[in-house]
Amino acid sequence: MRHLQLGSCPDSWGVWFADDPRQTPWNRFLDELSGAGYHWLELGPYGYLPTDSSLLTDELAKRDLTCAGGTVAGVGGPHKDFDAVMAETRKVAALTAALGAKNLIFVPVPGYRDDVTGAYHQAAELDADAWKTLTSNSDTLGKMLAEEYGLALRFHPHADYHVETQAQTERFLDDTDPAFVSLCLDTGHLAYRQADVPAIIRRYPERIGYVHIKQMDPAIAARAKADDLPFGQAVAQGASVEPPAGSPDVPSVLEALGELDAELFVVVEQDMYPVDFDLPLPIATRTRTYLNSAGLRSRPARER
Repeated sequence: MRHLQLGSCPDSWGVWFADDPRQTPWNRFLDELSGAGYHWLELGPYGYLPTDSSLLTDELAKRDLTCAGGTVAGVGGPHKDFDAVMAETRKVAALTAALGAKNLIFVPVPGYRDDVTGAYHQAAELDADAWKTLTSNSDTLGKMLAEEYGLALRFHPHADYHVETQAQTERFLDDTDPAFVSLCLDTGHLAYRQADVPAIIRRYPERIGYVHIKQMDPAIAARAKADDLPFGQAVAQGASVEPPAGSPDVPSVLEALGELDAELFVVVEQDMYPVDFDLPLPIATRTRTYLNSAGLRSRPARER
Protein backbone atom coordinates (compact mmCIF):
# COMPACT_ATOMS: atom_id res chain seq x y z
CA MET A 1 0.00 0.00 0.00
CA ARG A 2 2.77 2.44 -0.84
CA HIS A 3 0.24 4.78 -2.46
CA LEU A 4 -1.23 5.35 1.03
CA GLN A 5 0.73 7.73 3.25
CA LEU A 6 0.03 7.77 7.00
CA GLY A 7 -0.16 11.01 8.95
CA SER A 8 -1.85 12.55 11.97
CA CYS A 9 -3.26 15.90 13.07
CA PRO A 10 -3.91 18.15 16.08
CA ASP A 11 -7.35 16.60 16.65
CA SER A 12 -5.60 13.43 17.82
CA TRP A 13 -4.09 15.57 20.57
CA GLY A 14 -7.47 17.01 21.61
CA VAL A 15 -7.30 20.19 19.53
CA TRP A 16 -10.59 21.55 18.19
CA PHE A 17 -9.98 25.30 18.36
CA ALA A 18 -7.33 27.86 17.45
CA ASP A 19 -6.86 28.87 21.08
CA ASP A 20 -8.09 27.01 24.14
CA PRO A 21 -6.22 26.49 27.46
CA ARG A 22 -7.55 22.92 27.60
CA GLN A 23 -5.56 22.04 24.48
CA THR A 24 -1.98 20.78 24.21
CA PRO A 25 0.43 23.65 23.39
CA TRP A 26 1.37 23.60 19.71
CA ASN A 27 5.09 23.03 20.21
CA ARG A 28 4.42 20.07 22.47
CA PHE A 29 2.04 18.68 19.86
CA LEU A 30 4.70 18.87 17.14
CA ASP A 31 7.34 17.30 19.39
CA GLU A 32 5.03 14.43 20.33
CA LEU A 33 3.74 13.92 16.78
CA SER A 34 7.31 13.42 15.60
CA GLY A 35 8.16 11.33 18.66
CA ALA A 36 5.20 9.03 17.95
CA GLY A 37 6.71 8.15 14.57
CA TYR A 38 4.70 10.30 12.17
CA HIS A 39 6.22 12.34 9.34
CA TRP A 40 3.11 14.00 7.88
CA LEU A 41 0.53 16.24 9.48
CA GLU A 42 -2.65 18.10 8.73
CA LEU A 43 -2.55 21.62 10.15
CA GLY A 44 -5.75 21.62 12.17
CA PRO A 45 -7.61 24.80 13.21
CA TYR A 46 -6.13 27.90 11.58
CA GLY A 47 -4.20 29.78 14.24
CA TYR A 48 -3.37 26.81 16.45
CA LEU A 49 -0.02 26.31 14.74
CA PRO A 50 2.00 29.39 13.71
CA THR A 51 0.50 31.07 10.64
CA ASP A 52 3.79 32.59 9.52
CA SER A 53 4.73 30.16 6.76
CA SER A 54 8.50 30.64 7.16
CA LEU A 55 8.35 30.01 10.91
CA LEU A 56 6.08 26.99 10.51
CA THR A 57 8.24 25.55 7.73
CA ASP A 58 11.26 25.75 10.04
CA GLU A 59 9.37 24.22 12.97
CA LEU A 60 8.23 21.30 10.84
CA ALA A 61 11.60 20.77 9.18
CA LYS A 62 13.52 20.47 12.43
CA ARG A 63 11.16 17.66 13.44
CA ASP A 64 11.23 15.93 10.01
CA LEU A 65 7.55 16.76 9.49
CA THR A 66 5.79 17.77 6.26
CA CYS A 67 2.35 19.26 5.70
CA ALA A 68 -0.22 16.97 4.06
CA GLY A 69 -2.99 19.56 4.01
CA GLY A 70 -4.61 22.58 5.58
CA THR A 71 -7.88 22.60 7.49
CA VAL A 72 -10.85 24.96 7.23
CA ALA A 73 -13.21 24.61 10.19
CA GLY A 74 -15.37 26.75 12.41
CA VAL A 75 -17.14 28.67 9.64
CA GLY A 76 -20.10 26.35 9.07
CA GLY A 77 -21.03 24.88 5.72
CA PRO A 78 -20.78 26.47 2.27
CA HIS A 79 -24.56 27.02 2.25
CA LYS A 80 -24.16 29.63 5.02
CA ASP A 81 -22.43 33.05 4.97
CA PHE A 82 -20.42 32.26 1.83
CA ASP A 83 -18.38 35.48 1.83
CA ALA A 84 -17.05 34.57 5.29
CA VAL A 85 -16.43 30.99 4.17
CA MET A 86 -14.45 32.20 1.16
CA ALA A 87 -12.40 34.64 3.23
CA GLU A 88 -11.44 32.00 5.81
CA THR A 89 -10.70 29.45 3.09
CA ARG A 90 -8.35 31.86 1.33
CA LYS A 91 -6.37 32.40 4.56
CA VAL A 92 -5.91 28.68 5.06
CA ALA A 93 -5.21 28.11 1.37
CA ALA A 94 -2.42 30.68 1.31
CA LEU A 95 -0.65 29.03 4.25
CA THR A 96 -1.23 25.51 2.92
CA ALA A 97 0.14 26.35 -0.52
CA ALA A 98 3.15 28.12 1.01
CA LEU A 99 3.98 24.89 2.86
CA GLY A 100 3.88 22.92 -0.39
CA ALA A 101 0.78 20.86 0.37
CA LYS A 102 -1.95 20.12 -2.18
CA ASN A 103 -5.00 19.35 -0.01
CA LEU A 104 -7.51 21.68 1.62
CA ILE A 105 -9.78 19.81 4.03
CA PHE A 106 -13.11 21.56 4.55
CA VAL A 107 -14.78 20.56 7.83
CA PRO A 108 -18.31 22.02 7.95
CA VAL A 109 -18.58 22.90 11.63
CA PRO A 110 -20.45 24.17 13.50
CA GLY A 111 -23.41 22.24 12.12
CA TYR A 112 -27.11 22.27 12.79
CA ARG A 113 -26.83 21.98 16.60
CA ASP A 114 -24.70 23.12 19.52
CA ASP A 115 -22.04 20.62 20.62
CA VAL A 116 -22.34 21.63 24.28
CA THR A 117 -26.02 22.32 24.89
CA GLY A 118 -27.47 20.13 22.15
CA ALA A 119 -29.75 22.96 21.02
CA TYR A 120 -30.82 22.77 17.37
CA HIS A 121 -30.02 25.94 15.38
CA GLN A 122 -31.74 24.68 12.25
CA ALA A 123 -33.34 21.59 10.78
CA ALA A 124 -31.14 18.52 10.37
CA GLU A 125 -32.13 18.24 6.69
CA LEU A 126 -31.63 21.01 4.15
CA ASP A 127 -34.51 21.91 1.89
CA ALA A 128 -34.04 21.75 -1.88
CA ASP A 129 -32.89 25.36 -2.25
CA ALA A 130 -30.38 25.17 0.59
CA TRP A 131 -29.02 21.87 -0.76
CA LYS A 132 -28.54 23.45 -4.17
CA THR A 133 -26.71 26.35 -2.51
CA LEU A 134 -24.48 23.90 -0.64
CA THR A 135 -23.46 21.99 -3.75
CA SER A 136 -23.11 25.04 -5.99
CA ASN A 137 -20.99 26.90 -3.44
CA SER A 138 -18.86 23.81 -2.90
CA ASP A 139 -18.14 23.73 -6.64
CA THR A 140 -17.26 27.44 -6.56
CA LEU A 141 -14.96 26.91 -3.58
CA GLY A 142 -13.21 23.98 -5.24
CA LYS A 143 -12.76 25.86 -8.50
CA MET A 144 -11.26 28.85 -6.69
CA LEU A 145 -8.83 26.64 -4.77
CA ALA A 146 -7.71 24.78 -7.88
CA GLU A 147 -7.28 27.83 -10.10
CA GLU A 148 -5.83 30.30 -7.59
CA TYR A 149 -3.86 28.12 -5.16
CA GLY A 150 -3.29 24.77 -6.89
CA LEU A 151 -5.16 23.00 -4.10
CA ALA A 152 -7.81 20.29 -4.13
CA LEU A 153 -10.97 20.69 -2.04
CA ARG A 154 -11.56 17.67 0.21
CA PHE A 155 -15.03 17.95 1.71
CA HIS A 156 -15.46 16.26 5.11
CA PRO A 157 -18.83 14.70 6.05
CA HIS A 158 -19.43 15.47 9.73
CA ALA A 159 -21.82 14.32 12.43
CA ASP A 160 -24.50 16.93 13.18
CA TYR A 161 -24.02 18.53 9.77
CA HIS A 162 -26.24 18.15 6.72
CA VAL A 163 -23.77 15.77 5.03
CA GLU A 164 -23.31 13.06 7.64
CA THR A 165 -25.01 9.84 6.50
CA GLN A 166 -24.05 7.53 3.66
CA ALA A 167 -27.08 8.63 1.63
CA GLN A 168 -26.28 12.34 2.13
CA THR A 169 -22.61 11.78 1.30
CA GLU A 170 -23.45 9.95 -1.91
CA ARG A 171 -26.00 12.59 -2.87
CA PHE A 172 -23.40 15.28 -2.25
CA LEU A 173 -20.93 13.53 -4.55
CA ASP A 174 -23.59 13.01 -7.21
CA ASP A 175 -24.54 16.70 -7.12
CA THR A 176 -21.06 18.29 -7.12
CA ASP A 177 -18.48 18.66 -9.88
CA PRO A 178 -15.86 15.88 -9.76
CA ALA A 179 -13.36 18.26 -11.36
CA PHE A 180 -13.38 20.48 -8.27
CA VAL A 181 -14.86 18.58 -5.31
CA SER A 182 -13.73 15.32 -3.76
CA LEU A 183 -14.12 13.70 -0.39
CA CYS A 184 -12.15 13.74 2.79
CA LEU A 185 -13.47 10.32 3.73
CA ASP A 186 -13.82 10.39 7.51
CA THR A 187 -14.28 6.76 8.47
CA GLY A 188 -15.32 7.57 12.04
CA HIS A 189 -18.01 10.17 11.32
CA LEU A 190 -19.53 7.94 8.66
CA ALA A 191 -19.46 4.90 10.93
CA TYR A 192 -21.03 7.02 13.68
CA ARG A 193 -24.01 7.35 11.33
CA GLN A 194 -23.83 3.63 10.44
CA ALA A 195 -22.45 4.02 6.91
CA ASP A 196 -20.79 1.19 4.98
CA VAL A 197 -17.42 2.86 4.50
CA PRO A 198 -15.80 0.30 2.14
CA ALA A 199 -18.92 0.46 -0.03
CA ILE A 200 -18.57 4.25 -0.41
CA ILE A 201 -14.91 3.83 -1.40
CA ARG A 202 -15.77 1.23 -4.03
CA ARG A 203 -18.80 3.13 -5.34
CA TYR A 204 -16.92 6.42 -5.74
CA PRO A 205 -13.26 5.47 -6.25
CA GLU A 206 -12.42 8.63 -8.21
CA ARG A 207 -13.91 10.90 -5.55
CA ILE A 208 -11.86 9.68 -2.58
CA GLY A 209 -9.16 12.34 -2.35
CA TYR A 210 -8.06 12.16 1.27
CA VAL A 211 -8.87 10.05 4.34
CA HIS A 212 -9.37 10.63 8.05
CA ILE A 213 -9.02 7.22 9.63
CA LYS A 214 -10.64 6.67 12.99
CA GLN A 215 -13.10 4.42 14.77
CA MET A 216 -16.22 4.93 16.87
CA ASP A 217 -17.62 2.92 19.76
CA PRO A 218 -20.87 1.49 18.32
CA ALA A 219 -22.50 1.34 21.75
CA ILE A 220 -21.86 5.02 22.49
CA ALA A 221 -22.98 5.97 18.97
CA ALA A 222 -26.20 4.02 19.49
CA ARG A 223 -26.77 5.65 22.88
CA ALA A 224 -26.15 9.09 21.39
CA LYS A 225 -28.80 8.40 18.76
CA ALA A 226 -31.28 7.02 21.27
CA ASP A 227 -30.77 9.91 23.70
CA ASP A 228 -30.47 12.57 20.95
CA LEU A 229 -27.02 13.64 22.15
CA PRO A 230 -24.96 16.13 20.15
CA PHE A 231 -21.70 14.84 18.72
CA GLY A 232 -19.57 16.86 21.15
CA GLN A 233 -21.22 15.20 24.14
CA ALA A 234 -20.75 11.77 22.57
CA VAL A 235 -17.04 12.50 22.08
CA ALA A 236 -16.73 13.60 25.70
CA GLN A 237 -18.21 10.21 26.67
CA GLY A 238 -15.53 8.41 24.63
CA ALA A 239 -17.26 7.83 21.29
CA SER A 240 -14.01 8.08 19.33
CA VAL A 241 -11.82 5.11 20.24
CA GLU A 242 -8.34 3.81 19.67
CA PRO A 243 -8.14 1.19 16.91
CA PRO A 244 -8.88 -1.64 16.61
CA ALA A 245 -11.49 -1.23 19.36
CA GLY A 246 -14.35 0.24 17.32
CA SER A 247 -16.05 0.59 13.96
CA PRO A 248 -15.52 0.52 11.01
CA ASP A 249 -13.24 -2.47 10.62
CA VAL A 250 -9.84 -1.01 9.72
CA PRO A 251 -8.55 -3.93 7.59
CA SER A 252 -11.73 -3.77 5.47
CA VAL A 253 -11.30 -0.04 4.95
CA LEU A 254 -7.61 -0.43 4.07
CA GLU A 255 -8.43 -3.25 1.66
CA ALA A 256 -10.84 -0.97 -0.20
CA LEU A 257 -8.36 1.93 -0.16
CA GLY A 258 -5.67 -0.42 -1.41
CA GLU A 259 -7.71 -0.97 -4.59
CA LEU A 260 -7.59 2.71 -5.52
CA ASP A 261 -5.27 3.97 -8.23
CA ALA A 262 -4.21 7.19 -6.53
CA GLU A 263 -1.77 8.46 -3.93
CA LEU A 264 -3.68 9.31 -0.77
CA PHE A 265 -2.97 10.66 2.67
CA VAL A 266 -4.57 8.60 5.43
CA VAL A 267 -4.56 10.83 8.48
CA VAL A 268 -5.31 9.59 12.00
CA GLU A 269 -7.96 11.80 13.58
CA GLN A 270 -9.14 10.53 16.94
CA ASP A 271 -11.54 13.05 18.47
CA MET A 272 -10.53 13.57 22.10
CA TYR A 273 -11.59 17.07 23.11
CA PRO A 274 -10.99 17.79 25.92
CA VAL A 275 -8.22 15.43 27.01
CA ASP A 276 -5.47 15.30 29.63
CA PHE A 277 -2.20 16.41 28.02
CA ASP A 278 -0.40 13.16 28.89
CA LEU A 279 -2.86 10.83 27.14
CA PRO A 280 -2.48 11.52 23.38
CA LEU A 281 1.18 10.53 22.89
CA PRO A 282 0.89 6.87 23.99
CA ILE A 283 -2.40 6.51 22.10
CA ALA A 284 -0.87 8.00 18.95
CA THR A 285 2.14 5.70 19.24
CA ARG A 286 0.02 2.59 19.69
CA THR A 287 -2.23 3.65 16.81
CA ARG A 288 0.74 4.15 14.51
CA THR A 289 2.11 0.73 15.53
CA TYR A 290 -1.25 -0.91 14.85
CA LEU A 291 -1.66 0.76 11.45
CA ASN A 292 1.92 -0.19 10.56
CA SER A 293 1.00 -3.81 11.29
CA ALA A 294 -1.92 -3.44 8.87
CA GLY A 295 0.43 -2.23 6.13
CA LEU A 296 0.02 1.54 6.48
CA ARG A 297 3.25 3.52 6.88
CA SER A 298 4.35 7.08 7.57
CA ARG A 299 7.35 7.68 5.33
CA PRO A 300 9.39 10.89 5.31
CA ALA A 301 8.77 13.22 2.37
CA ARG A 302 12.17 12.35 0.92
CA GLU A 303 11.05 8.67 0.64
CA ARG A 304 7.61 9.36 -0.76
